[in-house]
Amino acid sequence: MPTLHRHEEEKFFVNAEGRKEPLPSVHDPPTRELSVVVPSYNEEDRLPLMMDEALDYLEKRQKRDPSFTYEVIVVNDGSKDQTTKVAMQYCKKYGSDKVRVLSLVKNRGKGGAVRMGVFSSRGKKILMADADGATKFADIEKVEEGLKNLQPWPNQMAISCGSRAHLEKDSVAKRSYFRTLLMYGFHFLVWFLCVKEIRDTQCGFKLLTREAALRTFSTLHIERWAFDVELLYIAQRLKIPIAEVAVNWTEIEGSKLVPFWSWLQMGRDLLFIRLRYMTGAWKLERRKCN
Repeated sequence: MPTLHRHEEEKFFVNAEGRKEPLPSVHDPPTRELSVVVPSYNEEDRLPLMMDEALDYLEKRQKRDPSFTYEVIVVNDGSKDQTTKVAMQYCKKYGSDKVRVLSLVKNRGKGGAVRMGVFSSRGKKILMADADGATKFADIEKVEEGLKNLQPWPNQMAISCGSRAHLEKDSVAKRSYFRTLLMYGFHFLVWFLCVKEIRDTQCGFKLLTREAALRTFSTLHIERWAFDVELLYIAQRLKIPIAEVAVNWTEIEGSKLVPFWSWLQMGRDLLFIRLRYMTGAWKLERRKCN
């Protein structure tokens, strides 16, 4: 089983007044309806658009329904730009009870950043959302409906994934032949080696119940781009029900994905996922839940 190592500086967040406070744990009982985890690496330019849209939606929803409580956790994944400064502006505006910034000492990769945010969350449900704002935040209602339709949740575990599969034909028309070939090759490897039931494993808009997040992220090994595949592979092995829901999505400039090398790394990680679980090098924690 993987161990989660936190540097001493990663055990705290800085509140709106500039004071350090200890981070909560996903092992604690939930105290919010929703936690939104936003992994961010050098996102000073793209983060404001996403945060403005998300917080506008969340604030309006809370006004309509005062029982709805939320938090947004921006995980600064060892950025070299002003990501932390930008995120802290929202912390100061909305308060550190609603917006928290978790700064990692060094870059862990998107999966590692999401896991650190999940393990510091307080929500009954936990949403992964990309910092680029490519998915319309209001589409959370679609993935919430997908999660609701999976009830009754076995052991309080369920996952609802946003999906861009319905947009594939349009995206192919806009991509180069080489990138299209890489995309189809990756999709085939995902289907052949790991996850057969989900068409789009890579959309960064996923909603998990707290127990599903705890069980899957406690087992997660991959910390970079292919972490979504391992997450869903673990979920399938643990028989956690998964919904796939179509969401609105727009490609935003500034992607950190380097076409050839990122796909090569992901292909290698897919082989690792399949082989290491098959050989028992990586194990699943099959514990009973209350």
